[in-house]
Amino acid sequence: MNKKLLKRLFPLIAVLLLAPWPIAYGYEASDASFGQETVQITAAEASAAPSAIVFGGAIGGVNPGDLFHVDATNSPADISVTLYLTNAEELVHAYRYLILEVGIQVKNEDGEWERASGQDGEPIPDTFITMRNGRVNFTLAGYTNYKLTIEGGSFYSFTAGAKGDNLSPQFYLEVS
Repeated sequence: MNKKLLKRLFPLIAVLLLAPWPIAYGYEASDASFGQETVQITAAEASAAPSAIVFGGAIGGVNPGDLFHVDATNSPADISVTLYLTNAEELVHAYRYLILEVGIQVKNEDGEWERASGQDGEPIPDTFITMRNGRVNFTLAGYTNYKLTIEGGSFYSFTAGAKGDNLSPQFYLEVS
């Protein structure tokens, strides 16, 4: 009787094993659904940029100024912001050191800029970009306007460079 039962159960077991099971579908949220196209980046006006007076053998400071505005008011997701110093290779020939304090400011309800807070509600710690590290990274909440700034800094220049040399740091901002 075991053989007859097994012969009858085998087709039933085979059908159950071969029948399609429920399949879970998923998708990856791409930039098309939310994210980068909802985040607008604009460079700050040249008149608002940080500045410094540089000449050969000078030790000096950097005057604060704005670099980029990041409008994430339409982005529901947190955004990762990376600021790069793109011309460190050229600057290394003119500066012994260049240390720049990077600031993140957020626009409050009154339209005023104030220091941004991290995800834990604490102020974002002091962050510095140098010719050595060349980049800094921040994670910022969505639905907000941000401004990346240089809050100050210091340098020691070897030389003012040849005529036509640009001793100004150049930046690139990436948002993902």
